[in-house]
Amino acid sequence: MAEVVLELKNANIYQGKSQVLENVNIRVEKGEFVYLVGKTGTGKSSLLKTLYGELPLTEGEGTVAGHDLKNLTWKTVPFLRRTIGIVFQDFQLLTDRNIQENLRFVLQATGWKDQRLMDEKINDVLDKVGLKTKGFKYPFELSGGEQQRVDIARALLNSPKLILADEPTGNLDPETTDEIMHLLFQISKDYGTSVVMATHDYIVINKFPARMIRTERGKVIDNATISM
Repeated sequence: MAEVVLELKNANIYQGKSQVLENVNIRVEKGEFVYLVGKTGTGKSSLLKTLYGELPLTEGEGTVAGHDLKNLTWKTVPFLRRTIGIVFQDFQLLTDRNIQENLRFVLQATGWKDQRLMDEKINDVLDKVGLKTKGFKYPFELSGGEQQRVDIARALLNSPKLILADEPTGNLDPETTDEIMHLLFQISKDYGTSVVMATHDYIVINKFPARMIRTERGKVIDNATISM
């Protein structure tokens, strides 16, 4: 039996008091790569925010990396986020410290204490994303693609079962986009990390085909076909 990393059953997704998506049923297994597509305003971001605990799940059932979304509290959300990696479009790196210190900050915030183990982990994730020699640089000294690689390295720090990527190639040129997509697919394959990637870039989807989930008219359609 494949390990289920993410599952929603009969879930209704709310943004504040207004319902955005109804009766959502999704299941993602270990190592699976899934695109989340849909026009702006159809609920992609609300769905992702529910999966990483920023929006509460109040109706239906949901588990992510073994955490029950319905029972999350402000105290337990950090434990959920330690088992998943989140990659943003705008990198969200700390500009006043170098890349190694950016990564160390996350490790310390998630409970790591041993400096030697932290150093090993930082070197390991930078190596995985091809930036082993760039740890001393500051974000402004890196290209957009390199900053996105740092963002992915940060998402890998706690060996996540699941990476949630929100438009990770949205600000990148086509060549850099290809590099980032190869990297995400490689992480999924080599480490058995599931990836759910929100995107509206159909060129990327055509070039790197994978299962697709679409948000439209308040519903989530699994195995959707591409239509512009």
